[in-house]
Formats: sequence, structure tokens, C-alpha cells
Amino acid sequence: MNARTLLFAGAVAALAGCNQSADTNASANVATNATAPAPKHPTYCFFTDSATKSWSAARDAAGNVTVKGKALLEDTRYMATLGQPEVSGTNASLWLAMGPNTNAYGAPGNWWDATATIPGSSGVDAVNIMCGTKTVAQLKVGKAR
Repeated sequence: MNARTLLFAGAVAALAGCNQSADTNASANVATNATAPAPKHPTYCFFTDSATKSWSAARDAAGNVTVKGKALLEDTRYMATLGQPEVSGTNASLWLAMGPNTNAYGAPGNWWDATATIPGSSGVDAVNIMCGTKTVAQLKVGKAR
């Protein structure tokens, strides 16, 4: 065997080894993504019971559920928000949270409108508004507007 043949054989072996580890890493990434934990919800509530009001849930023209309510926050650096919905069968849950104020001003009387539309929610007929681990409101979905 000459030096060129040995060099070529070594290069082929090195490349084959690279492909194997890439496949192994790809398999590991797929396994990691498949076992990703469920989204976590806020466990602390910044709102007292008297600091939320006017909750409603109604179906819009497209059949999705729209939830509306108000929450009081005295510190205008923050605003009330409703997080990502979680749908389970005919029930949905939304978490009330305190997020950064993305508006130029505060809310009238510091009562923030908290509104969210739940996409693909034509089968939902009840919505729970959660704040941390407590239930703020249990709503039946009204007729389409």
C-alpha cells in the first residue's frame, strides 16, 4: 500500500465517523423534543379577588371563543394580560398575569382590559380564568355575536 491509499482510507473512515455522530445527535434531538415538558403556568397571583371584574366569554363570527374581563393594577409599569389558552375537550383555561405595559399610557382608573381569543375553540363551551392556582371566574360560552 502506498501513502496515498492510506491517506484516502483514513479520510473515508473519518468522514464515516462524522456521519454516525451526526445521526446519533439528530436522534437524541428528536427524543429530547418528544419529551419536552408541558407549558408551565404562573403559580402566583398578583390580583386580589376584588381586583378583577366583568368576565365574559362569547363565540365570535368564526366560531372561536373570545374572553373579556378587567383587572386592577396600580403600578402603570405593568398591565393585566391573559396567557396562552389550554384546551381540554369542551373546557378551556386562561391564566391572568401581570406583564410589562406595552402601551404609552396607563388604563383608565388602572383597570386594564384583559382580552383573548382562543383559536380553534369551536367545541369549547366553558372557560376557566385562572390566576396562579386559584380560579377567578368560571364562564359559560355565550352565543355568537
